[in-house]
Parts: sequence; C-alpha cells; structure tokens
Amino acid sequence: MIKNDPLRLVIPKGSLEQATIELFRRAGWNITVSPRSYFPSVDDDEIIMARLRAQEISRYVESGTFDAGLTGKDWILENESDVRVIDDLVYSKVSQNPARWVLAVDADSDYSVPEDLDGKRIATELVGVTKRFFAERKINVDVEFSWGSTEAKVNEGVVDAIVDVTETGSTLKANGLRIIYNILTTNTQLIANHKAYQDPFKREKISQIHLMLQSALEARKMVGLKMNVPKDQLEIVVGLLPSLNAPTVSGLYKSDWFSVESVVSEEIVRSLIPKLLKAGATGIIEYSLNKVL
Repeated sequence: MIKNDPLRLVIPKGSLEQATIELFRRAGWNITVSPRSYFPSVDDDEIIMARLRAQEISRYVESGTFDAGLTGKDWILENESDVRVIDDLVYSKVSQNPARWVLAVDADSDYSVPEDLDGKRIATELVGVTKRFFAERKINVDVEFSWGSTEAKVNEGVVDAIVDVTETGSTLKANGLRIIYNILTTNTQLIANHKAYQDPFKREKISQIHLMLQSALEARKMVGLKMNVPKDQLEIVVGLLPSLNAPTVSGLYKSDWFSVESVVSEEIVRSLIPKLLKAGATGIIEYSLNKVL
C-alpha cells in the first residue's frame, strides 16, 4: 500500500494559539508545543503541524510551503493571497464579538468621517488594506506601518488616526480614542493551497479537520441535560425541552419513571432547569459536550 504524504498544516502562533490548541483538543487532536520549536507534535501521523504568526500564514499556504492553515481573514486580504477558503471558524480568546479593524481618532477631535482625514497621517499594522480603503474613496492620506503601541500614537501626536483591531472597543476608549468607521470585520478561516486541495488524500484530510473543528465549535454553545421524570409528568417535561431533534426517553428498570436526555443551548439552561424541577423532573445532570454533529 502506498503511503500518502502527510498534510502540512500551520496554526497561528501568538494571541490565538492557546484557543486554537484547545479547539483542536475538543475536536480530537492533542497538540504539544515546545517553546523552542516551530513544529508542535500532534497525535496524528497524517499531519505535520507548524505554527507561525497569523500575519504570515496565508503567504506560506499560497506558496505551497504548507498545504492548509488557520489564519485571519484580515491577513489573507492584507497579503492578497490566492488561497482556497474552506470555511470561517468563529472563535475568540476575548469575547463573542467579532474582531474588527476600525478607524479611530482622538476622542476630543473634530474628525467624524474618513473624509475628514484627507492629508493626514495614519498608523496601522494593516497597511495594505488601509491604503486600499482610502484609495477607493479617493482620500489622500499617509499610511505608515506601526511596530506596536499603536493606540498611544494619537495621544502622543505622532499620527492623526490609527487603524487597529478590536473586539469590544474598550482598549481604544481607555486610551482616549473614538471609533469613527469600521473598516473590516474579520475572523479565523481555514484555508488551503489550491494544488494541495486537488490531491484526494489531502482534500479528504482537510475535510475531516473542517468537520471536526466545526462540530467542536457547535458544541461550545450546547450542553446535555439528563433527568428522571415520573410517568404522569413526562409529557409536561418533554414539552419544556428544546432539542436538536427530539429528547431521548427510556424507561427505568421496574419503575413507572423515565430517563429523559436532551441537548439544549447553554444560554437557556439557567431558566430551563427551575421550570423542569417545578414540572416534576429530579436528578437533573448538566454536562458539557466536545462535539455536536
């Protein structure tokens, strides 16, 4: 039997690294990272894994150095990379809000729209996207790359505005800045090299990873509930339970009680459990899920 070349998969190093490793763990892959190595070990002989800064990943997937990877939509657009986008993987280390690249100015300034910045200087790490944004609107600005501490540069008088990434906007507000425009909403995407995706084995492996990651993400929003219910209260309790299809109901041994099990949205559990108790359910167990398919 001919052995296939492993899939060369690259994950983001840095702020999203731990969230990515945890997502893969929930999906079924255990990743071990050495701080001195760019190549984590993974318990799957069909994968060779690497980790790089998200800013670089799309370029290396496009070139074929790696077959597939996870990186931000923002950096794919910044690098103008020609890659196959498999799907969005919406997960965050900070909040459930999508990450946004925003145009921000001093809170006390008179700037209110992008056109007000004509002839001004803007600092950002997302230089290419920012230049194209202003060029499309025929606004003449000087865009410069920011090596860090971008939020402080307006207050220090270095630049007139910044384009920076935020989820809640709280850090910008704390630095005396005001958002005047949302330039780009971004999230993590699973991408593939076009040539690698034509390989049947690698395409199947990418599809497997996609399926399991999405199932792990779906499971984060759900919990399982299991309880015992007397026969005369069964219809009332089942009527309270939302589920993916229908609750699982099975009779208890030599009893007129039933075991009822369901998968529900985590956000409704706090209000649902008191109702179930009032309806006659007992021994309610809530448990977390790794995957929902």
